[in-house]
Amino acid sequence: MTEITSSQSIKNNSHQQPSTCPVNSYNSWDPLEEVIVGRLEGATIPPSHPAVTFNIPKKSARLLKIFGGMPYPRFLIKRAQKQLDEFIHILQAEGVTVRRPDVLNFSTTYKTPYWSSRGHCVACPRDGFIVIGNEIIETPMAWRSRFLEGYAYRSLFQEYFAKGARWTAAPKPMLLDDLYDYTYTVPESGEPMRYVINESEPVFDAADFIRCGRDIFVQQSNVTNLAGITWMQRHLGDQYRIHIIQTKCRTPMHIDSTFMPLAPGKLLINPNYIDPETLPSMFKSWDIIIAPPPEPNPGQLSSYVSLTSNWISLNMLMLDEKRVIVEKNQTSMMKTLKEYGFEPIPCPFHEYPAFGGSFHCATLDVRRRGTLQSYF
Repeated sequence: MTEITSSQSIKNNSHQQPSTCPVNSYNSWDPLEEVIVGRLEGATIPPSHPAVTFNIPKKSARLLKIFGGMPYPRFLIKRAQKQLDEFIHILQAEGVTVRRPDVLNFSTTYKTPYWSSRGHCVACPRDGFIVIGNEIIETPMAWRSRFLEGYAYRSLFQEYFAKGARWTAAPKPMLLDDLYDYTYTVPESGEPMRYVINESEPVFDAADFIRCGRDIFVQQSNVTNLAGITWMQRHLGDQYRIHIIQTKCRTPMHIDSTFMPLAPGKLLINPNYIDPETLPSMFKSWDIIIAPPPEPNPGQLSSYVSLTSNWISLNMLMLDEKRVIVEKNQTSMMKTLKEYGFEPIPCPFHEYPAFGGSFHCATLDVRRRGTLQSYF
């Protein structure tokens, strides 16, 4: 058996990224060098469950009761795949290395001792994983249909680990019935906030966290509880500060259609969900960019089966502090971004929300050229 010396142990456990490590990312705007982009092969419509149906548009939730657990229709995959291919082409043309998860069949039923489910897809790697420095963290997602999603990324993560990355998985959740409120109703405006999930075990989606160097922002949501936020803060330690953002959304899920730091000193917010007056005082010196109303989805059918709100228009991908990939039909958003000095790169992507996200959701930063900094 090979013995690990104390000096080796210190190096491997350091938060500082080794020069040869392929994983390094602290924010959403340092120059992007390598990224994982999701897949549509094997995609399955998520089975109907309270943690799912209360987080998606009502018309799509009704369809899940009939079609949940079935493979996505081929024509929907074909349309979205064409746009995904163009997105990948843009990334590669801009000098970004693109990696892909493995193909899995999510229509197969799997079981734990307590429940059974079919899967969903690997269209949105940002939901289940977050990179902090040279560490990949697998998160304990609240959807049962995403319980085994990490298997599709295993070969990639093993490769990164072998080359020096740290690789951590939060405690695997049991996702018992006790976690969910099966009598849940959406709170009306003025009512106390309540969620589909409780605090019986830590659960969280990575997409409820947004990185800004030493400061990380998060929202409590229908897939992220306070226990999950506490786990993340304890795991990261004193080197990072986690701030909970208050949202007006009554069915919150994923912060990256609500609150998006785009560059140092520039924050994009969804005015329907965020009141600028309630932002933490640390943002007083920042430009607060109010997102314009989203343009209608030009695809009538894709709009009907979308798993996201129309505010997915905020779900853009920064290539650096200037260049940003934006959905082609969001002309008002691109105009607003140009006014603040950004350089939008349009790409059609309106078919992708049927699989759960847009550019930010569809990617996971592996490496950005930058170091850990404080921006406040």
